[in-house]
Amino acid sequence: MKRLHTPSNSLGAQSFGAARSARGGRAPSGFTIIEIAICLGIIGFALVAIIAALPRGLDVQKRNRQETIVGQDAEVWMNLLRSGARGDDDLTNYVMVITNSWTTYDSNLKPTDSGFDYYTFTNSKRTSLNPAAGDFPITNGAHIIGLLSMPQRISLTGSQSYIPFPVDAPYQSNHVVAYVRAFSGPVVDKPPQNNGSIVGDAFTYRMVVENFAYAPVDTNAFCLDCAAAIGLTADQMAERTNLLHTVSMLRANANDFRLLFRWPVLPNGEIPNYGRATFRAMAEGSLLQSNEQDTAQSIYFVQPSTFTNTLEK
Repeated sequence: MKRLHTPSNSLGAQSFGAARSARGGRAPSGFTIIEIAICLGIIGFALVAIIAALPRGLDVQKRNRQETIVGQDAEVWMNLLRSGARGDDDLTNYVMVITNSWTTYDSNLKPTDSGFDYYTFTNSKRTSLNPAAGDFPITNGAHIIGLLSMPQRISLTGSQSYIPFPVDAPYQSNHVVAYVRAFSGPVVDKPPQNNGSIVGDAFTYRMVVENFAYAPVDTNAFCLDCAAAIGLTADQMAERTNLLHTVSMLRANANDFRLLFRWPVLPNGEIPNYGRATFRAMAEGSLLQSNEQDTAQSIYFVQPSTFTNTLEK
């Protein structure tokens, strides 16, 4: 039988042949195995880079949050120290321990003795000034602020030195440190908290408190009986005397508080190197020394807007 040749069949064959010619003689196809492997490799490299950057970003966010918490807590501490606060008993929920590394010096300014004191909520160990006169736990806000306001240098002769360096030797140098759970931050970290693991994981920092009497002057500028005063006129000597009185007033009525924060305190007690900040503020007013009854522990409080008049020394 003779096969009929229709125009439509001829047109379809021509179109199919033209399509094959346009594609180089190959039929349409998808991605090959090699192309898929290359794509997966590119995606894998991108995912590795993204995943590697995530911990760094989270760490930076954590450090920024911790720095913000420390800044907020520093403002609270400065207000408490500058006002001589005594009734903020909520501090006992945050301050875990206060320590004092002390050293005494003789009249030649040479070290003669040293020791370490600590104060916790339940007990204390005291070896300096009035040792073993009784236990002094930090069970209220007055004890905490009174210890943290301790001057960096205390005269052991009973007299007070009003020039920048304590010439009334012998004297004691104090290095006061507090370990504190942060006031600010997540509510879940805040005491009272019965879950020991949560309290242990709360953000904790170490705070070094230094209380200096403020007198930024050159001691040679007001000495009355040193070599620098030889040959001065009466007016020049009077100027030195007035400067000495000014320095005495500043020493007795201006306290320079410096707070050094280190964070975070890890469960093993170590502190990484990245968390460090210093805050400084001036507290105007005399510094009141008070001895706690039955313990003979000296504590100190700034008296805002209360000033004392001093004599030249």
